[in-house]
Amino acid sequence: METFNLLHLFQNILSGTGLLNITLANIVMILVCFLLIYLAVGKGFEPLLLIPIGFGGLLSNIPLAGIIEEGGFLYYVYNAGIATGIFPLLIFIGVGAMTDFGPLIANPRLALLGGAAQFGIFTTLIGAVAIPGLDFTLRQAASIGIIGGADGPTAIFVTSRLAPELLGAIAVAAYSYMALVPIIQPPIMRWLTTDAERKIKMTQLRHVSKLEKILFPLVVLTLCALFVPSAAPLIGALMFGNLLNECGQTNRLAETAKNNLINIVTILLGLSVGSKLNAGAFLTFQTVGIILLGLVAFAIGSATGVLMAKFMNLFSKQKINPLIGSAGVSAVPMAARVSNKLGLESDPQNFLMMHAMGPNVAGVIGSAVVAGVLLAVFQ
Repeated sequence: METFNLLHLFQNILSGTGLLNITLANIVMILVCFLLIYLAVGKGFEPLLLIPIGFGGLLSNIPLAGIIEEGGFLYYVYNAGIATGIFPLLIFIGVGAMTDFGPLIANPRLALLGGAAQFGIFTTLIGAVAIPGLDFTLRQAASIGIIGGADGPTAIFVTSRLAPELLGAIAVAAYSYMALVPIIQPPIMRWLTTDAERKIKMTQLRHVSKLEKILFPLVVLTLCALFVPSAAPLIGALMFGNLLNECGQTNRLAETAKNNLINIVTILLGLSVGSKLNAGAFLTFQTVGIILLGLVAFAIGSATGVLMAKFMNLFSKQKINPLIGSAGVSAVPMAARVSNKLGLESDPQNFLMMHAMGPNVAGVIGSAVVAGVLLAVFQ
């Protein structure tokens, strides 16, 4: 009897370990999470995003831990911040406080590049509905298309309202592509430009006054409220953060927004997004479709920004380096850095960073406006 009880106890202990409960799918996703962490630590690809996402994915694939189930730590964080759409708005306040709209104000025509880069959203929306076998609704397709803006907070905000059942896969795709900008964009940019185009040097930007920088967020928010009120939460949070930084009277609040606030929310948001890398929820045919469509959307957005710059050069005396067109996607400032890096590869004296920030911040505004249009049409 004693032997039987000891054996039974041993079986109970063994059955409660992860060894007997882990699945092949869990192992696959754990390896994927290790890869994300390696890219962040070993290659330096957006570690602020990929480390929390990768670690959240590891936690979500531990058998029997209950971390993502009701009562678990990440369950409550996800539902409080992601499902409600609060985290994206807080992130936008921080992004606004860190963003200098000066390059866009100094050269307003660069806003066209940010607008052109949103083309990927609409083409992917159509593709998600048209491709047989995926069976996405229009609301789901709109949520998938917004991945093309390379703006994680906006993707989460839109999806939480239009297709919350796809929130996990879309959030993972959006943030993954944001982090992998240095890998995805350069081949597209090189393919669409000549060496001579990559060497184009742009003229020095004019000085932007303090008054212009203060008026800009107020004017943008007012226009948004008049024409696309459904985009007001995102645009409002972005412009509020920017006004805190530019007005000169709220330095403490601006420092909090662009440091403590955004850092805390980034940690929680990254872990929450990573929690959706759970094998049971992630390894599905529908999720694979979302990941591939998101990649197509991002690639098209990058390409159309470059092509718009080339088109504008046909009618402009002051030529635009087409490399900055790819920065029209909303991945701030990663996309601008990639444009600058490729420019320096062609000419070590060709610094494009400040010029690329124009379409880059225009892309943030553009994706928020497109999100508002999609919400107005499909919500």
